[in-house]
Amino acid sequence: MSAENGNHGTPDTQAGPRPEPLRFYGTTWVRHDNGYAARRVGLAVGSLAVAAAACFVLRVAYQGLQIADIGGFVSLLMIVMFAVCSALAFRHTWSGFTSRPDPDRQSSLRGLLAIGFVGSLLAYFLRTFTEAPGEKLHRAEYEKAREEYEKRASRRTGNPSKKKRRK
Repeated sequence: MSAENGNHGTPDTQAGPRPEPLRFYGTTWVRHDNGYAARRVGLAVGSLAVAAAACFVLRVAYQGLQIADIGGFVSLLMIVMFAVCSALAFRHTWSGFTSRPDPDRQSSLRGLLAIGFVGSLLAYFLRTFTEAPGEKLHRAEYEKAREEYEKRASRRTGNPSKKKRRK
């Protein structure tokens, strides 16, 4: 039986902290194995395709407003709303790849992020060119945890039976 634990390449026998899996990548980001490059390409193409489809749906909705003849102001307001929300969602998603988002802020921005979903998809698409989205943050946290574990392990070296016991 293999020593794999189902996390895409992380052995069960590893001592210390374990890497946190990324969505769609599992823990393949640690060693860039088990189809990591193919996943990046596939997810880049997929996120761009979904963003394009979303823009098509928004265009159909805009044409529906034009057919309803609701006026130029409301049409302009809709365009500005989607543009601003997409820009804010892009920025929020992009910054979420390099730092952990605040959960309270995340929940308060949920509606804005839902409206600006095209910006989030484009941020995901662009980030896949350099790394798995969030890989840099997870790698830094994982390496820091590994270093701390190694420091603690090096302090525990020696024969414990020869140590003086406190009374």
